[in-house]
Amino acid sequence: MAITPRLAAIFFSLLCCRSASSLRPPNLISNSSGGVITHLPGFQGPLPFHLQTGYVEVDEDNGVHLFYYFVRSEREDSPGDDPVVLWLTGGPGCSVLTGLAYEIGPLSFDLNGYVGGLPKLVYKQDSWTKVSNVIFLDSPVGAGFSYSHTEEGYKSSDTRAVNQILVFLKKWFDKYPQFFSSPLYIAGDSYSGMIVPTVTSEIARGKEEGSQPNLNLKGYLVGNPVTDFNFDGPSRIPFAHGMGLISDEIYEAYEKSCSVGDSRRQSIECINSLGAIDECIKGISPNHVLEPLCAFASPKPKLISSGAREMLQLPVPVHTEEEEEELRLSEISLQCRTAGYMMSSMWANDASVRQALGIHKGTVPSWSRCNYDIPYTNDIPSAVKYHLDVTTKGYRSLVYNGDHDMVVPFIGTQAWIRSLNFSTVDEWRPWFVDGQVAGFTRSYSNNLTFATVKGGGHTAPEYMPRQCFAMFVRWVSGDPL
Repeated sequence: MAITPRLAAIFFSLLCCRSASSLRPPNLISNSSGGVITHLPGFQGPLPFHLQTGYVEVDEDNGVHLFYYFVRSEREDSPGDDPVVLWLTGGPGCSVLTGLAYEIGPLSFDLNGYVGGLPKLVYKQDSWTKVSNVIFLDSPVGAGFSYSHTEEGYKSSDTRAVNQILVFLKKWFDKYPQFFSSPLYIAGDSYSGMIVPTVTSEIARGKEEGSQPNLNLKGYLVGNPVTDFNFDGPSRIPFAHGMGLISDEIYEAYEKSCSVGDSRRQSIECINSLGAIDECIKGISPNHVLEPLCAFASPKPKLISSGAREMLQLPVPVHTEEEEEELRLSEISLQCRTAGYMMSSMWANDASVRQALGIHKGTVPSWSRCNYDIPYTNDIPSAVKYHLDVTTKGYRSLVYNGDHDMVVPFIGTQAWIRSLNFSTVDEWRPWFVDGQVAGFTRSYSNNLTFATVKGGGHTAPEYMPRQCFAMFVRWVSGDPL
C-alpha cells in the first residue's frame, strides 16, 4: 500500500493537539534574550533547579533562531560531571515544552488543582534532570518559540532540521564551554526518531573527519520512535490483534486478503476486512489503547479517528480555526490528556510567562504546542541505516516503547531492530522498579538495548514517569536495566 512520507509524518503528529500559528515574518525584537531564570509565573516560590533559556541563530541568511530551555543537573556536586542530553520532541513541529512539562522535565501542570486563570506549575520528582543536564530544544524552526525572520527560513525538512541542530550544538557548546567534555547523548521521541539517530550519525562522522567539534559523544536514545514507515505502519493491525481489539477470524481474513504493499490492488475482501477492523477499533485511543478516546484539537466526534484504513493509509483529518477556537478547557473531561495539553497553550501565551522566559517580542504571535503549518519535507525515508551506522561504531543506544502505544507499536520497532542482524547478548527478560515488573528488555551486540515500558503509551515517559526515570538512570550509568 503506497504511503507518502508527508502523510505518514502528519499522521504521527496527531498525537499532539493543534492550534493555529502564523508564519508571517516577525516584528522588531525588543526585549531580553533570556538567561538564568529563578522564578516562573504559575510556580510558587523560587525554582528548585537551575533553568536558563535563550536562542541560537542557526541560519544567518534567514535569521533562523532556535529557542532552548537548559536545565542543569540537580545533583549537588558539579553538574559538569553529569551527562548532557539534547532532547527533541516529535511532530514534526511540536514544542519541546511537551518534553519538559509532560515527559522528562522537572515541571508539570497542576490539572487537578486548576480553578481558573494562569495554570499552576508543580515540581516533578521523576525528572531526568536529577542525574543529567538537559537541553530542551524547539526544533524545527516554527516549533514552540523558535522563529525565522523570513518566510524562506520557515521552509524545513528532516535534513535541514538535522543540519540546523548540528549548528546549534556547536554554538551552544561555545556558549557553555564548561560542558564541552561532558558525556553527550542525543535523545527524543515519536517523530524525532527520524532525527535523533541522524544527528548522532552526523556528529560521529564529523568527529572522524575533523569537520565537527570533538564532542564527547557517547550515544543516543529514542522512545516510541518513528523509524521507517515500512516497519511502523504495517505493525499497527497485528498490534491491535495482539491486544485483543480484533478477533482471530478478522485478523486472518485481513492477512489473507490484504496486500500491504499497494493500496491500488486491494480486493473487495480486503476492503471488507479493513471495514470490520474499523468497527472494532473506532472507539480506541491509538496513543494508549486503555485510555478514553479524546479529541486532540476539537471536541467534535467527527474529527476523531483511529480506524484501520487510517492506520494503513494515513489520511489527514481537517481542523478549522473556528473549531479550535470553540475548544475550552472546561469542555474537556479531566480524564482526557487534551485538558492538560491545553494548559501549556494558556501558560505559554501569557505575557508574564513570555517576559520571564525572555521570548523575543513579535516573533511568535500565538504559541501552539504543535504547529502543523510549517512547510516541512520528509526527506529521510528511513532512520534504520543511521541506527546501524552509529551502533556499529560502538556508540551506545537505548530504544524503548510504551507497550500500549498503537501509533508506533513495539512490534514495528522490534522488526527493524531485527533487520540489523545483531546477535543477542541478553535474552528477553523482565526489568523491575520497586519490585514490580516495569517492562521487558533485550540487549544486542554493538551496545544496543531495547525495552518496553509496561503500561506506557505514546510516549512512554508521559504515562509511566517513575519507571522511565529508573530506566534512564540505569542505562546512562552503564548498568543493566
